[in-house]
Amino acid sequence: MKVESLIFNIIAVFCVAAAVVYGVWSREPIGTTALALSGGLTGLIGGFFWFVSRRIDARPEDRKDADIAEGAGELGFFPPASYWPFALALSAALMGLALAFWYSWLILIALAALLITIGGLLFEFYVGQNATQS
Repeated sequence: MKVESLIFNIIAVFCVAAAVVYGVWSREPIGTTALALSGGLTGLIGGFFWFVSRRIDARPEDRKDADIAEGAGELGFFPPASYWPFALALSAALMGLALAFWYSWLILIALAALLITIGGLLFEFYVGQNATQS
């Protein structure tokens, strides 16, 4: 995590420095604000990675004396296929449409669809044919 925090913090410092230079040079508030907020957001992510890196053991990526073989092994569980992300995207698009035209009845329908699809995505491997056996 130290490598990730370093990358994000360097980008944050660059964005803040670019915001200062851009703001002084162009006197244009929108671009200056966008650069400053980008620096703040990347700094937030870099700070989180730095915070996490202090609390976990050093990974092979964080050590200079590590061998390539130390990073081998299982990386995690990745689902083979799922329709829930597509349904979630449709629900989010419906919510965007409802908010754009401010249809309160469609906002309620889209909110229900969003809650159902988020729940379906989160609990996909606890029910049905994909349920994990314990």
